[in-house]
Amino acid sequence: MIAAFGFILACTPVIQAQTVDREPIDATTATASRQPAAAQTAQSPEREKQPSTYDKIWTFTEWYEDQSNPVVQKVLFSGRYQHEYAVLDTDQGDLDEWNVRRMRVGPRVTLFRTFTLHAEVELNPQERDPLYQRFTDFYLQWSRSGRFVVTLGKHGVLFTMDGSTSSKELLAIDRSNLTNNIWFPQEYMPGVSVSGKSAPWVYRAGVYSAGGMNREFGEFNGGFFTLGVIGYDFADSLSAKEALLAGNYVYQRPDRNNTFTRSLEHIVSVNFKFERDAWGVRTDISTATGYLGQSDLWGLMAMPFVNITDKLQFLGRYTFLDSADRNGVRFGTYESRLVPGRGNRYNELYLGANYFFYGHKLKLQSGVQFADMNDRAGDGGAYSGVSWTTGLRVGW
Repeated sequence: MIAAFGFILACTPVIQAQTVDREPIDATTATASRQPAAAQTAQSPEREKQPSTYDKIWTFTEWYEDQSNPVVQKVLFSGRYQHEYAVLDTDQGDLDEWNVRRMRVGPRVTLFRTFTLHAEVELNPQERDPLYQRFTDFYLQWSRSGRFVVTLGKHGVLFTMDGSTSSKELLAIDRSNLTNNIWFPQEYMPGVSVSGKSAPWVYRAGVYSAGGMNREFGEFNGGFFTLGVIGYDFADSLSAKEALLAGNYVYQRPDRNNTFTRSLEHIVSVNFKFERDAWGVRTDISTATGYLGQSDLWGLMAMPFVNITDKLQFLGRYTFLDSADRNGVRFGTYESRLVPGRGNRYNELYLGANYFFYGHKLKLQSGVQFADMNDRAGDGGAYSGVSWTTGLRVGW
């Protein structure tokens, strides 16, 4: 697959970046400026009549469409393929590896004009045993408009700044360690939610199972959690494309069987997403109370970015995390492979660049991370090092 996309890039002229691929309706994040200007294109009507080479390639996702059919109007093939290389140079050791970070595929079907049935599985071609990892999405969604959307089944639990952003659309190559600690990284949980947008307001509320995790819908043998999100877009008053301030609250009933989630009873997160044509910033301040030995946590994240051209983007990110007790803060994906322990205070600086060949559907991301962890307990959680990760992101 990498060779195929390499051939595409080598043989295809550079085309202006396009808008994001089709997603299920999510009114809490679906704004006109959902992605940065570097991943958007202002096209003239004449330009729209001439599909680009990338447009033609991406028609492989359009399996069926017949608006006159009263039952099935559309069938799309959805998914993502994310391949990356990571290298770490730390006081605790070195690491370098190629990694298929995510590979997900599945159909998205429009039924009876108001229903969407979406199923996606995660595959691991790198290991192949087992190739099938889990169902991510498996839900039925109903909506007549973006004002009121009902979703039933296994679907994304969207809170914190990075946790409410699809991995297809992340600006940094990976989510911040704030999200890794205070969000639920399994991301997809069985439940029911309602969401909507009535400009400038957006909202989301849901109830989900937090019980024993398995590769499908879980064991339903633990507690539950509730999610509430309310946001207001100040874009008009601030002369911006987007200026969305959102508050997130999660309550989880403590239970030893809650393995879909982190051991966090109360979570409060306040996010701000601001964007103009040439620049923007995303921020997150979050706090959580733990249970079953998990310490209380709080953290902050700030991520400014600059769009140099409609394709090239530079960004920086600062992340801070602190736990009230020892060993309350976890490491990120690659750091944890060198240091399996935990610490109590984490600092990170990330500097990165993105190049959008076809918006968020086809982009190259690269970033350098400087991080350290303080380990008050002195039991193997200390860390200090530099890492570099670069990867190809393909979405459809």
